[in-house]
Amino acid sequence: MSKMERIAAAPPAPDVPVKPGSKDHLDLLCHTLLDTHDPYRPALIEWPKLDDETRNKIVSLPIWDIAVATEGRAGMNVRTYGEGIADPLLKAAVDMNAFEESRHKLVLADMVAAYGIELAPEPEYKRPRDPEFAFMRTGYSECIDSFFGFGLFKLAKDLGFFPEELVDTFEPVMREEGRHILFFVNWVAWWRRNMPWWRRPLFEAKVIAVWIALILERIDMAKGMGEDNTKAQENNFTLNGSKELGVEVTFPELARICLAENDRRLAPYDKRLIRPRFVPACIRLALRFAGKPKKG
Repeated sequence: MSKMERIAAAPPAPDVPVKPGSKDHLDLLCHTLLDTHDPYRPALIEWPKLDDETRNKIVSLPIWDIAVATEGRAGMNVRTYGEGIADPLLKAAVDMNAFEESRHKLVLADMVAAYGIELAPEPEYKRPRDPEFAFMRTGYSECIDSFFGFGLFKLAKDLGFFPEELVDTFEPVMREEGRHILFFVNWVAWWRRNMPWWRRPLFEAKVIAVWIALILERIDMAKGMGEDNTKAQENNFTLNGSKELGVEVTFPELARICLAENDRRLAPYDKRLIRPRFVPACIRLALRFAGKPKKG
């Protein structure tokens, strides 16, 4: 089968069972990402005009520096991993993932310019020494950040913090984050079952190392370590985001919103694909110890 034939081949029919790790699983996870691509162009986005109060609230959010840098790093990490993939269909999907990550950065940069938000100088985006580890770190990090981001976006929308026009403008980005984490967790499941046996111990060691790095990173954020405590607060937005939106929400309340939004945003996609489990499971476990919400 030629490269173009491999990419053009149809995914498994809806009534065909798909076993994790099978060729059908690979075809399904790749085609789901490729076939749901939204070809919008950041340069053509018309950013809505905002009144002074709304603009000032948005400008004051301490997230824009870290958001632009995160998307820039993600684009580099995913693109570099894609360079070493032999399977044409998987490479096309990973390259699409990288393109969309880089496009997120362009969308944010365009919005920043439109509303006069001042950013710190961007860091240099260096090629990772271990592309697989960098890809995994980006994927697992997005599983965490998207989970809380879905809930905070819903909260901001319901509170009217973001005007409806701005919510509609950012909605494609939120949809893409859902597609990315769905693609990533299914890639992990597929790759675990198809890698050479001698690679499995190293792969699992990388998974553990990634989670340790992400946990330590977020502990560091929560403690506000380092000389620049303001930057730590920016990075910790997912933990204190409701306060930045001007509302006090308890952890159980926010957790339930995030769980519901995570389920809602992933619901439209093929049920045969594996859903992210680790973060939702941790949150559900935490809710069991948090007790029932208080009435009123």
